Amino acid sequence: MRSNRERIIVNNYNKITPYITKDSSIIRELMHPHVHGNKNQSLAEAIVPPNSKTLLHLHRTSEEIYYILEGEGRMFLGDRVFMVSKGDIILIPPKMPHGIANTGTSLLRLLCCCSPPYSHEDTQLIGDIKDS
Repeated sequence: MRSNRERIIVNNYNKITPYITKDSSIIRELMHPHVHGNKNQSLAEAIVPPNSKTLLHLHRTSEEIYYILEGEGRMFLGDRVFMVSKGDIILIPPKMPHGIANTGTSLLRLLCCCSPPYSHEDTQLIGDIKDS
């Protein structure tokens, strides 16, 4: 039985305004404590256009999970570089440098889940990713 204090939060994708985040990807915050009132994690959609890439960055405290919804790209994770495509799931531990480049001809769309929730203050930019 649900407690009266439990909140049910429902959001609508079409009502979310995208913005450019610190790493240069196009982000839609699907669920974030600062916007929606949830507590322990954030969920966002990131879009990387063809011939684009994010900046290499890390999150000091957040663990992040990427889930590739569509497109294909090259993932940079620590000292590893590997191809990703629809259906791939990537765990990014805290303090692990990472970035992603769109290597396809269509949008690269991915879900990004962070716990604790994403914050600009927790994100440290490292620089441009190398395409090798």
